[in-house]
Amino acid sequence: MDETNIVNVGTEKVSAFMTMVTQYATTFGIKILVAIAFWVVGRWLIGFAVGLVQRSLERQKVDPTVLRYVGSFITVTLNILLVVGILGYFGIQTTSLAALIAAVGLAIGMAWSGLLANLAAGGFIIVLRPFKVGDFISAGGVTGTVKEIGLFATAINTPDNVMTLVGNNKIFSDNIQNYTHNAFRRVELKAQLSGAADYQAAIAVLKQRIAAVPNVLSDPPVDVEILEFNLVGPVLAVRPHCHNDNYWQVYFDTNRIIKDALGADFPAPMPAQTVIVQQAQG
Repeated sequence: MDETNIVNVGTEKVSAFMTMVTQYATTFGIKILVAIAFWVVGRWLIGFAVGLVQRSLERQKVDPTVLRYVGSFITVTLNILLVVGILGYFGIQTTSLAALIAAVGLAIGMAWSGLLANLAAGGFIIVLRPFKVGDFISAGGVTGTVKEIGLFATAINTPDNVMTLVGNNKIFSDNIQNYTHNAFRRVELKAQLSGAADYQAAIAVLKQRIAAVPNVLSDPPVDVEILEFNLVGPVLAVRPHCHNDNYWQVYFDTNRIIKDALGADFPAPMPAQTVIVQQAQG
């Protein structure tokens, strides 16, 4: 009887343990499934909310740069809240978690001060708006068209079609040249004349022919004047004006006009030297 009782007690304990394991596994499994459902539904709701906000801002004709920045900020914030909510569902103390995140954030902030500086600079770029998406700029040592202003970096597509990411802090702490901001841009070129050439006739010919180049503006008019002198002769400053989109077309066409106009009717500029020979008296 004693052995039978021992076996029965052991069987009951094993059965109770298995029942407890089954209950915990079922409860935990249900929580995992619910958490996965929360995550999927939460992510969908976040995408829906961000899209709703962006469409609302688009109807108000808000700048695309602001739309991307606001969308990124809302997405990151709501994802953090979603993770905290799921952890709270599992019974994890979110207040302690928040304190831990704050402490970790402080440590990371001290280690990654440059990253936070880029984040702050991105906010200033959005508020002060020195440029927007689609502008042709020179900033942070890179020249090109702005494709996106992100939380930490700005994407600039260079004229040779290379996508370049520049840290926002580097852009904001350096000089920014926005070529798109003004209605037109001046093309800067030079033309070398021979000292024997009629500079007034050369200026008149260049003004007339360059003014006929496609996309060269009539107002302001083409500016051709003597810029400087060297040993060869006078150097002309040739300055047509055009829209930023036509800059390189006008630049190359004007160079061709300078070559064709001056090469046909004017003496070629060549360096000249005066040699003085003195004969020694015997």
